[in-house]
Amino acid sequence: MRFRDKVILVLGGNSGIGLASAHAFAEEGGVVRITGRDQATINEAAASIEGAKGYRADMSDLSAMDDLIDTIRAEDGRIDVLFVNAGVGGFAPIRDLTPEAWDTIHNVNLRGAIFAIQKALPLMGKGGSIVVTGSIGGHGVLPGNIAYGAAKAGLAMAVKIIAAELVGEGIRVNIVSPGPIDTPIINRNPGMTDDAVDALRQQMIAAVPMHRMGQAEEVAKAVLFLASDDASFITAANLFVDGGALELG
Repeated sequence: MRFRDKVILVLGGNSGIGLASAHAFAEEGGVVRITGRDQATINEAAASIEGAKGYRADMSDLSAMDDLIDTIRAEDGRIDVLFVNAGVGGFAPIRDLTPEAWDTIHNVNLRGAIFAIQKALPLMGKGGSIVVTGSIGGHGVLPGNIAYGAAKAGLAMAVKIIAAELVGEGIRVNIVSPGPIDTPIINRNPGMTDDAVDALRQQMIAAVPMHRMGQAEEVAKAVLFLASDDASFITAANLFVDGGALELG
């Protein structure tokens, strides 16, 4: 029960890694609050987690994030653990990349993540923990992954800088970088056909020394470790959960 009575805010907690982590936080006593962009899946996810509440908030919409933080302040008064997990995907080679596609990805994965942390900080204090979902896509080369890879690479550096700024306040900031994980995001690549998605999946599996995709629950275990007091002497770390893809691939 590492999170007994702690207020846990999971941004992007209505599916995939965020939902698996939200369940795990609740199972260890956390008071879980989740966000997402689709009200139906938010309601379904919140109903499946004991004591949880769900809120519709797009992380790329800074005014919506202000409203969310105001609600958390009024209802819970604080945030003990912030898990910044919301993200969007998208593949396009340089010849096909559009400014609109670039902005869609960066407004969530980089800009949105950084300002979500900024907006949550007034409700956090000594002993608080921030965990951010990165990606090995920000560290390895995958053709067609320009926009996503650049956003996640920038996020990894931003986490280190934020950790340096907050360490004196007793707030730890870490990043977990998954490899190929079997979550719904792989099916949400604009412009990709089902065959193209399947080809991408096979390409990912081939790049993993363990010869499989990871599961959201496996990433959740890493998230909870970094968020918990078990990692009390860890900040600015980047924990890769990728079946060895980055280091051994």
